[in-house]
Amino acid sequence: MSRTILDIHILQTVPPSNLNRDDTGSPKTAVYGGVRRSRVSSQAWKRATRREFAQLLDPSELGVRTKKVAEALAERITRLHPTTDAPRALALAAETITTATGAKVEPPRRKTNAAKEGAADPSPEASYLMFLSARQLDGLAVLALEALKSGDSTAFFKDKKNKATAREIADTGHSVDIALFGRMVADATDINVDAAAQVAHAISVHAVETESDYYTAVDDRNTDAQPGAGMIGIVDFNSATLYRYAAVDVDQLYRNLSAGPGTDESAGKAVRRAVEAFTEGFVTSIPTGKINTFAHHTLPDAVIVKLRSARPISFVGAFEKAVRADAGGGHVTAACRELAAFVPKIERAYGAETDGRSWVLLASDGTEPLAALGTEVTLPGLVEAVGAAVGEAVSRTAAEAIATRAEQRG
Repeated sequence: MSRTILDIHILQTVPPSNLNRDDTGSPKTAVYGGVRRSRVSSQAWKRATRREFAQLLDPSELGVRTKKVAEALAERITRLHPTTDAPRALALAAETITTATGAKVEPPRRKTNAAKEGAADPSPEASYLMFLSARQLDGLAVLALEALKSGDSTAFFKDKKNKATAREIADTGHSVDIALFGRMVADATDINVDAAAQVAHAISVHAVETESDYYTAVDDRNTDAQPGAGMIGIVDFNSATLYRYAAVDVDQLYRNLSAGPGTDESAGKAVRRAVEAFTEGFVTSIPTGKINTFAHHTLPDAVIVKLRSARPISFVGAFEKAVRADAGGGHVTAACRELAAFVPKIERAYGAETDGRSWVLLASDGTEPLAALGTEVTLPGLVEAVGAAVGEAVSRTAAEAIATRAEQRG
């Protein structure tokens, strides 16, 4: 069965920085090919990509991942019904979320104990991060008001039909970020969402060493009679040329975004917007760890995007042998040479050529060897080309879905 898979490969150089820290505060690393590499976790780059979505998509197409889900729902309830006071809205929101997801939503014990010592009464919270779309929260707010108007919300949510409605609202109308990155609901696994996107841990193409910056800060109020620093400290850092990789299962994305009311055409348009946003967001995003200290605002040196019909393929194997810097310094040119040689070999060996559905964005000197891997484009051109190609693929998928349903009805 044919599939539609989007592969994104990136080479990006970052200066001295600490994008993603471990439990000791040092930059994360990994051993690959027998040498120590710089590493940025997939979670860090997913978070950075999601933050980019705020600039690329309408808020109605996004979700919120929070323990404070009752507060988010209560805000919607009070907007729809301003006469509902805050405590009642929070209690109703907690009851609605519990009905929809099975999760306990109650004030945390530590905050309840603090309230006994004079702190403000705490709001109810889920025990783990919950990921709900704006459309799901809006739908649950409407259902909560029906419960309120019934006069007995507890009895309302005990009704099997109302329970089913709450569960259906939570399991349809998924946002772009939920559809891409998935969702786990520990108390109701039937409304989990399988992620359409996979993001690899970024690793350096070369060996790295972690360095330390010993710094001091001066007390502005000190006089000449009070020499010395107001504080001292150490921050670890490294610099690297990173290989970044992500894959999007467009068919899974279509299934996620077509869940619930709507047409195949509207789902297809949503998939195209999601793929375009992911492509641009993943390419341009950067994790913000220690960014005020290092200002590591770089963009990729090179981007390769391929649309496949079988399975995703990472090109990290090109760097299993750590790249050595050129005689004049720098790893980008050598990395591009390795990648340009590796890609045709692996694709030819496995019959995985992409029939022209490949694009390259080359933004720095030394990336020229990669030009043979696809059509050269700018970022706007890349986003447009990928969106158009995915749109065509999804149109075929939608047509097949319509035909299948027609056969089933017949």
